Amino acid sequence: MEGKYRGLRRRMTEVIAGYGVRDARILSAFETVPRHEFVDSALANLAYEDTPLTLGATGQTISQPFTVAYQTWLANPQPGEKVLEIGTGSGYQAAILATLGAEVYSVERDRTLHLQALERLKTYNVKLFWGDGTGGLPEHAPFDAILVTAGSPDIPAPLLQQLKPGGRLVVPVGDKELQSMTRIVRKPDGTFQQEEFGRFRFVPLIGKYGWER
Repeated sequence: MEGKYRGLRRRMTEVIAGYGVRDARILSAFETVPRHEFVDSALANLAYEDTPLTLGATGQTISQPFTVAYQTWLANPQPGEKVLEIGTGSGYQAAILATLGAEVYSVERDRTLHLQALERLKTYNVKLFWGDGTGGLPEHAPFDAILVTAGSPDIPAPLLQQLKPGGRLVVPVGDKELQSMTRIVRKPDGTFQQEEFGRFRFVPLIGKYGWER
């Protein structure tokens, strides 16, 4: 069975590379992490298709592999760096970041998903938190990179302040239907450089610095 999934993972990485993410480190992480272990068992046969999948009755989704890869590429996590993820979801993005050698902190507001992630991520270097992640984790800041895995109406201001100089914040910004993938880099003088990288569709970021419930 594992041999079957290994072949599907390889095919998935080929699709990701075909869409333009060709970083060898990232592709290796996607070939390593078993995505079928991060989805409901009934959907395991779809785990390596380039499509988002629902996460039970939570109303949340696991993003399609290319989207996860693209956010990872924009954040450019390096071994040993501290990375904050807002929206643990299934735990798959956190597993990818940890496989790349990052020290990962991840916050999830949905209690069910948080508890599931605790089980799925036992063997990964990930510290998990339950609550409103839109304000970040100031007690653990600063971070080298921050990834937001849900669509925000604006750039959450607290997250900017939790970036180290040279740190990268990757967040989809827009309305509830469509967002622009946005990367903000904190310069050594404390100012910020902002770029946009295409349109994506995420579930809404719920919380104090996102959308209201």
